[in-house]
Amino acid sequence: MTVDTNNYYGNISISDNAIRTVAGFVALDCYGVVDLVSKSVKDSAREFFKKESYSKGISVSHIDNRIFIDIYCILKYGVSISAVAESLKKSVKYSIENFTGMIVDTVNVHVVGVRV
Repeated sequence: MTVDTNNYYGNISISDNAIRTVAGFVALDCYGVVDLVSKSVKDSAREFFKKESYSKGISVSHIDNRIFIDIYCILKYGVSISAVAESLKKSVKYSIENFTGMIVDTVNVHVVGVRV
């Protein structure tokens, strides 16, 4: 799937994979996030053979001109889960809105585990 937008330059199409990669890069750059994980065993087996580690654990959907993002992550032991989740939401929302020029409606953070 692609996200399409029109402006005075013309029609712009951005693939979901590009959005997932940017969101994954920003998520891994946030303090307290150790890794991104797949939401199911089937997806993790499929992504094991891919070379793209930034797009795993990120789910992107869009309705009209609004983008919805789900992030599945593992956090560092000892950090405040709510503080890291809020920071992650704000960072991903800001980066994707700058990248696409579209509105990010929601960013859902799913903490799958904690790593020491």
